[in-house]
Amino acid sequence: MTSRMKKVALGVALSLVLPLGHISAAGEPAELNADTVEYDMQSGQAVATGDVLLKQGAAKVTGAKATYNSKTQLATIEGSVIAVRDTLRVTCNKIILDAQSHMQASGSVRGTDGDKSFAGEQVDYYPNQNKYVKIPGGGTISNADGTFTANYMEGWLDDEHYIGKGNVHVVSPSRQMEAGGDNADYVGKQEGRVVLTGNAWAVQENNTMKSNKLTLYLDPNGRAKVK
Repeated sequence: MTSRMKKVALGVALSLVLPLGHISAAGEPAELNADTVEYDMQSGQAVATGDVLLKQGAAKVTGAKATYNSKTQLATIEGSVIAVRDTLRVTCNKIILDAQSHMQASGSVRGTDGDKSFAGEQVDYYPNQNKYVKIPGGGTISNADGTFTANYMEGWLDDEHYIGKGNVHVVSPSRQMEAGGDNADYVGKQEGRVVLTGNAWAVQENNTMKSNKLTLYLDPNGRAKVK
């Protein structure tokens, strides 16, 4: 089978269950381009290497190598990976996509979605769960309010709800506020509140507060009330 024919065959296979389905709309046309492509119809295993470009609708992933198994629906893209879909853009060393609408990015992960961003060595992303993000090894989530860092982080980007555990650090330049503690629960979209527990502290302008539990209410005028 020639390389071109292999590409066509693989394109047909990928169009059935394309790994980009996690970040693209179902039923959109699929396309694969690479320097070389191998596809085993019996095992369902496809391997593409060299300037790999996967496209489906508005979703696009580039990398140095991609593997995909149509039976297990497990896909891996590695080597200077860039994944883009609408307002979402992720760069990293490797991405794994499974059949559970789950994307795991690893290696210097940097992601943006509108005015929100996240970073870490490993990021698990669930687009169908209000854009749930988990950063198990520690990292940063940022939005218009500021930057949220901890040893373990998880959050829902659509809800602006973030939870941090271990060495939590919150910096809000718009409120001239900095805070920290062992744990934090931040809900910015509707409640405008962050609860810090365990060695909690907060500094705004020249005022410092310390407690085992600090609740900061973030009003829209750039101030923070404390409870």
